[in-house]
Amino acid sequence: MSLNDIIKLVVSILACFAAAGIGSLFTFKAIPNWYAGLKKPPYTPPNWAFGPVWTTLYILMGISVFLVWQKGLVANGALLAFILFWIQLTVNAAWSIVFFGMKSKGGGVITIIMLWLLIMATMIASFRVSDWAGALLIPYIVWVSIASYLNVGVWLLNKPAKQGTSA
Repeated sequence: MSLNDIIKLVVSILACFAAAGIGSLFTFKAIPNWYAGLKKPPYTPPNWAFGPVWTTLYILMGISVFLVWQKGLVANGALLAFILFWIQLTVNAAWSIVFFGMKSKGGGVITIIMLWLLIMATMIASFRVSDWAGALLIPYIVWVSIASYLNVGVWLLNKPAKQGTSA
């Protein structure tokens, strides 16, 4: 691997962790109070699992975008995969801001659906450039599918009770 490739790999992974850092600014403050007080759907993973899983996913994501970048952005489909990657990463960080920062469960649902669709588009575009680049995103879409279930569950379980009408 050339020095240029090493720099691209490091930049790719660090950029993913920068997005994680932005999201965590909103997440950590909300977990002990707001999030802890919410009703959660069955099969919610324990809080300690999220850190190691996301750390692994951000590393895989960084390697994936590096593999696309390494092909050269003029390679067939590489520019599209590259652009989609950065858009989905931005939406990834935005989800934490919406769900945890703004405490918007419904906004989180909308954002995570957009994120899931963008990950799928990024994965398809990445597979067209590099089998490994696409494959490295499979654990990410699986985890975001689980997170989508959790977000929808939290939204449904924590809706304000409607005032009934007397007949």
